[in-house]
Amino acid sequence: MDEIISIDILGVRIDEPIVSLTDLLVSFLCFLYFYKMHKNPVKTLSFTYFKYYFLIMGLATVFGGLVGHAFYYEFSRSWKLLGWVISMFAIMLIERAAIEHTDIILKKKYLKILRVVNIIEFSIFLFLTFYTLDFFYVQLHSGYGLMFVVLTIEFLLFIKTKNEASKYIMAGIGFAALSALTFSTEFSLHPWMNYLSISHIWMAVATVFIYQGAVKIGIKKQKQEEVPA
Repeated sequence: MDEIISIDILGVRIDEPIVSLTDLLVSFLCFLYFYKMHKNPVKTLSFTYFKYYFLIMGLATVFGGLVGHAFYYEFSRSWKLLGWVISMFAIMLIERAAIEHTDIILKKKYLKILRVVNIIEFSIFLFLTFYTLDFFYVQLHSGYGLMFVVLTIEFLLFIKTKNEASKYIMAGIGFAALSALTFSTEFSLHPWMNYLSISHIWMAVATVFIYQGAVKIGIKKQKQEEVPA
């Protein structure tokens, strides 16, 4: 299903309209959740990193939907690189959010080590992406960040503390994994609903669950701060 479907609206050509629309659905959810979290009084590091993850991922998916798909015919391939880099920053932020969430069980010195590893790992993947101009390293970074870092951390937190937020975040990562699986297998239902559109829908569901988990982290932190010393 390599054929690109195009539509014409008032003389404007739009390629892959459903792919673009589902990308923008993810963007809408990300911006909505960023706004809601921005209005939330919680200011912990984990909550803040989740908040900016939604903002940056929203920008990445807007860029992907419009520049990477709908109007890609107006841009060169190098423009896709910018969208890739934005999405990599988003993955780095959700990794950092999960790392900061470990402050409920880890000592500060271990947190510092995880923060440094996060920066080194991001720098390596960013270098490889620029050096090769290959989307494979963007995918690898996303898989590493979500499946290895975030899922592992939240699973260990849940085992040790039964933290409710971790359940929602793990569910979100599960749907993100479905998105990646759909993308890699190129499972499509119809030329109008191809593997890209389906993977975006799974990502939208993942976004809802990750937000629910992030909010529960904020609620728990707020209650802890309200308990008298």
